[in-house]
Amino acid sequence: MKTVLLLALAIAAAQESSKGERANYIVGPGDVLAVHVFYEPQLSGSFRVENDGQFAYPFLGRVGAGGRTVGTIATSLKDRLSEGYLKNPQVTVDVEQFRSQSVFVMGEVRTPGKYILSGSITLLDALAQSGSPTPAAGAEILILHPTTGSTDAPTLPNQRDADVTRVNLREIEDGRLSKNVTIRDGDTIFVPKAERFFVIGLVRNPGSYVLERNMTVLQAISTAGGISERGSNRRLKIVRIVDNKRKELDATPTDIVTAGDTIVVRQRLL
Repeated sequence: MKTVLLLALAIAAAQESSKGERANYIVGPGDVLAVHVFYEPQLSGSFRVENDGQFAYPFLGRVGAGGRTVGTIATSLKDRLSEGYLKNPQVTVDVEQFRSQSVFVMGEVRTPGKYILSGSITLLDALAQSGSPTPAAGAEILILHPTTGSTDAPTLPNQRDADVTRVNLREIEDGRLSKNVTIRDGDTIFVPKAERFFVIGLVRNPGSYVLERNMTVLQAISTAGGISERGSNRRLKIVRIVDNKRKELDATPTDIVTAGDTIVVRQRLL
């Protein structure tokens, strides 16, 4: 399946670019920073960013880190240490433990839950971390970004205080990589269960199938293996539930299939 291949490629790409992504990572409370000052072991070590976005550092006291990249933090330390403490200090800063930013992946994925962001990631990166969508998953995925409140819990699709982005995985499979959007801190990726339709009667593989967007009756029958030798494409019916009532409708090959439809292929008249 194309989606599985895309997820595998996403993992490889993430590993290849992880160094650059970490350099652009925005530090926040809870992150643990590894500070190294060359030839100065007493100034090197691990420092936890506290709730106010600062960490305690020898000689300098409180150092701001929240909302900054590791590069700007290193520059700040270098500048402040140069002011009467060290001559031309060489300072590097990296994130030792990522704890401040996270994303939720929920719904039809193999391992739903909360995942810590270790840098800039895309939709496919996040899906790969969650083990990929299950066979029951639909193609259209919701990305919900809360506009207010805490991100300690996932955002639900019916919540009003969230910006919603809809992405169809089929478009990414078809090469529209612009749809592989960047995931932000606090986002919830929700993978709904696929809507399905049924094909019965004189087709090669009658059964239940995943409904694709704007799928026609002809495409649905093709998904079921096509009409058998005894079947007719002129006597098609759709059984559809409308207002909780069962209706049987005449169908043409170009009619659009809706979720829950049962397409009936009848025997050819002799």
